[in-house]
Amino acid sequence: MTDPTRVALAVKAKERRSHAERTAETRAKIMRAVVESIADVGLQRTTAQEIAHRAGVTWGAVQHHFGGKEGILVAVLESSFGHFATRIVDIQVDGTPLEQRVARFVDRAWEHFSSEHYRTTFEILLSYLGRDELDGQGAWRGQMLGAFDAVWMRVFPDSTLSRRRNLMVQHYTIAVLSGLASTRMLQGGDARLPRQELDLLKQTLTRELTDGGG
Repeated sequence: MTDPTRVALAVKAKERRSHAERTAETRAKIMRAVVESIADVGLQRTTAQEIAHRAGVTWGAVQHHFGGKEGILVAVLESSFGHFATRIVDIQVDGTPLEQRVARFVDRAWEHFSSEHYRTTFEILLSYLGRDELDGQGAWRGQMLGAFDAVWMRVFPDSTLSRRRNLMVQHYTIAVLSGLASTRMLQGGDARLPRQELDLLKQTLTRELTDGGG
């Protein structure tokens, strides 16, 4: 005979999972709406009404999940880095020569920096960098740099660079990729793939990581 208590507990557990899934789905829809809106019409025209309309929810629902526009923007920045990390995480480290790891890292990183997600990130940073609306929420810039460092060290655990030099090379890499992405945005539909610049970055990183910055 079926135990009614166990059945009730199973039903409640299923309901809890369903609620968590619905919450995650709603949050994902809202963030996707922000990314698409900024890509289509820019950050300044990505209003509360525009976000709610694209997500198919009320603004009250948006506030419930994120507290307001600034909260969404911080979540989008964090989600954007998550997309970057996902592209990097499956790079095989053991048994893979350094030059190949560098090439794969740069190629995967460029996939992100040339994507819609990074374009959204760029517009948010351009408009809010240094302002309390974002800086006051979790010191996100330090968190993102720390997360980038963790991804970097996973791919290059055998680096002999000093800690200071390692961070400098990381910042250089970010600067080059973000600069190329910005240039491509300005060029619009006629933008070329910066193969030579990416190859130069690969050569520079391989040399740095091989020579130990010497």
